[in-house]
Amino acid sequence: MRGVFLLLVLSACRANQPAAPATSQACVARSFEGSRFTICDPKNGEIRLVAAAQSPPRGFADLMPAIDAKTVAFAMNAGMFDEEGRPIGLAIVDGKQVHAINRREGFGNFHLLPNGVFVVRKDGRAEVVDTGAYKPADDIRFASQSGPMLVIGGKLHPQFEHDGQSRYIRNGVGVRDGKALFVISQDPVSFGKLARFFRDDLKTPDALYFDGSVSSLWDPEGNRQDSHSPIGPMIVVLRPEA
Repeated sequence: MRGVFLLLVLSACRANQPAAPATSQACVARSFEGSRFTICDPKNGEIRLVAAAQSPPRGFADLMPAIDAKTVAFAMNAGMFDEEGRPIGLAIVDGKQVHAINRREGFGNFHLLPNGVFVVRKDGRAEVVDTGAYKPADDIRFASQSGPMLVIGGKLHPQFEHDGQSRYIRNGVGVRDGKALFVISQDPVSFGKLARFFRDDLKTPDALYFDGSVSSLWDPEGNRQDSHSPIGPMIVVLRPEA
């Protein structure tokens, strides 16, 4: 495998994920407001984060030497990154900080405030936290900062239009009751529609945007492995039986 990377393995809660369809498949399709989305449910499989400060892997194929493809339920890009694929915001892997939290103002999606942090505690509980409310803690095992927030306490990001003209293949994560669902659109969608999908269809009161245009999914059961763009931090979810 190219470069040095860090892996986080955590056990997902065995309870069913919020509003996920009852199926054995990890990733399933759903329509909302005329657009198609793919929902990926970790179920009780292990979640791994790949994030590196130096020479990070840039795609799913780079993971092959370290991860048996037959054990993978799905994988997805999971946060903003620089030109070399390194995280530009907070990244914590297995309790160790890879990159410090980024509270600077600026341009681009990451700085469309409020942005946020996807957090998983050592007990497996997942959270999406507004960056302004984030507090470091010893029980954080994994964290990935990205932005903007999509849904904040059941309310849409205040700067989103209902269905703006900026439309891309987009992905993100939503959390309810400590459980996460990962989503990637199959069609180009606006921020507003993606946010409403999380809030109104999946019923996740908090959701975080991961990226757009480079958004990528590896769904082995669906014979899909996107490789259209180099990416940065990635989550990899193993099959429960693995």
